[in-house]
Amino acid sequence: MIKHHPTFELIQSFVNGDLPASLSIGIKLHAEMCSQCQKQIAQLTEQVADNAFESENSFAVNDNDIFDFESIISDITESDDIDDVSVEINKTINFKNKAYPLPKALNNVSVGKTANIGKLSRARLQLDEEEIHTNLLHFNPGGGVPEHTHKGFELTVLLDGSFTDHKGEYTKGDFIMLDGTFTHQPISEKGCLCYTVANDALHFTQGINKLLNPIGNFIY
Repeated sequence: MIKHHPTFELIQSFVNGDLPASLSIGIKLHAEMCSQCQKQIAQLTEQVADNAFESENSFAVNDNDIFDFESIISDITESDDIDDVSVEINKTINFKNKAYPLPKALNNVSVGKTANIGKLSRARLQLDEEEIHTNLLHFNPGGGVPEHTHKGFELTVLLDGSFTDHKGEYTKGDFIMLDGTFTHQPISEKGCLCYTVANDALHFTQGINKLLNPIGNFIY
């Protein structure tokens, strides 16, 4: 059962088109698995469309602005141009010999090569957003990240499996948005696959930071 959702403000920004691609994809991924947020997005989208329609109707129309609809329809029906129809094929990604089907929201996103460190694996998503890095992060069973906080923000959308921290258990579909006020140590007993977005490296709160920095840079 999904327990963690994007805030109303974040969904409103998504509907308005105000979010970077990485966060928009995160909301799409969550909404594919969450009927509650699907409904909220549909309602807000309808409101935006209604407001836009009312705004357009508020302008006066003069005779010179009237379109010749018969000519437009005639031009369309007489055209011999045929658009190619593309069939969507969902991608899969392999981590440690296990194949994961990727959600539709990732169909048109280029995925980089897989890299591994310990029980963690990641594949970078090519969104070209400068300091914002987006990854598919995989935990092998028993894998985890040492206790850390965040210099910026970190979004995690759980695509498969589950992990826990001191706040409890997170399962498929959960949308987890964290910042520097939150410290945790995620561990996955049975393994999991996450969509992650961060705009800065992790800040480890235990151990010798110099030894842990490669892990932080790897995840970021």
